[in-house]
Amino acid sequence: MERFAGWVEGLMRERGYDIDSPRGGGRSRLAEDAGVHRAAVTRLLQRQSLPDLETMRALARVLGVSLRDMLIQSGKVTAEDLPLPGAGRTGAGEGARGREGDGLVTPAEAAQMLGVPDSHRRQFVEMAEMILSVSGARTEGTHGVHRGVSAGR
Repeated sequence: MERFAGWVEGLMRERGYDIDSPRGGGRSRLAEDAGVHRAAVTRLLQRQSLPDLETMRALARVLGVSLRDMLIQSGKVTAEDLPLPGAGRTGAGEGARGREGDGLVTPAEAAQMLGVPDSHRRQFVEMAEMILSVSGARTEGTHGVHRGVSAGR
């Protein structure tokens, strides 16, 4: 709890939320920006309780970190519980895979990383594969897109 709250405080300061002065308003502003109850932010910063999943999701978005990092830092899960796409894969799996260490992800991995809902994932993957195919971005033996490609957020 202490470590997680300290981590969140550091993120808040880095993002310009004034939590050090009595009337800084950083807690209220963060709660408002995230669309969560101020009490949830206060309880976290006072080391009283961890936020629920939806509050963590909202805080992660506003603080510019992944929900994965938020959950790991909170101690609710470990990095092994939430492996990154492509980490530690061997052998054939579902669909084409990026090569280990080449910085590529498959359209299916990109959909997962971007949080595309399951109900739209197949369409996303098919469209991405079609775009890669017709654009020439995918050459023989290349089965992914570069990890650094922006999702346009």
